[in-house]
Amino acid sequence: MAQVVVEETRRRMQKSCTALERELGQIRAGRANASILNGINVEYYGSEVPINQVASISIPEARVILVTPFDKSALKDIEKALMASDIGINPANDGSVIRLVIPQLTGERRQELVKEVGKISEGAKVAVRNIRRESMDDVKKQQKNHEITDDELHDLEKQIQTVTDQSIKEIERITDDKSKELVAV
Repeated sequence: MAQVVVEETRRRMQKSCTALERELGQIRAGRANASILNGINVEYYGSEVPINQVASISIPEARVILVTPFDKSALKDIEKALMASDIGINPANDGSVIRLVIPQLTGERRQELVKEVGKISEGAKVAVRNIRRESMDDVKKQQKNHEITDDELHDLEKQIQTVTDQSIKEIERITDDKSKELVAV
């Protein structure tokens, strides 16, 4: 029962790292990244569907995203959805495909994005620390209810701290990778 707390802690912390990667993937780095189109829905035959279900998305060049609709009649709807989205890139429609050219970032904008990445990263670290606190409270409760011994409590606290340290290192690695990507572009 007590070991379950450590596994649950590891699973929840891994979810925090995954959420951080997903959130940082949304930040444009001046380089084409198909993940900036995640969350854009297109009205297709009366229903809202994700853009990747009505078109293939490819990266033919470093700063170009190519959106090729499976059904050419959806081209205008896809273009309209891209214009209405908050990605800040005007789509170029040539009648069969839509090109999104990612603008080059200024040095000032790069620094702003690096700061934003830091804030998002700090939020992920706080989430991991909250998970650690909850897990520590759980094992202390188990010890108080005489479900585990003092030695088991001490051992579980060490394991939870080890998982926390690993998760913080992973968050820092993800953050460093994204910051380097932003500065190196």
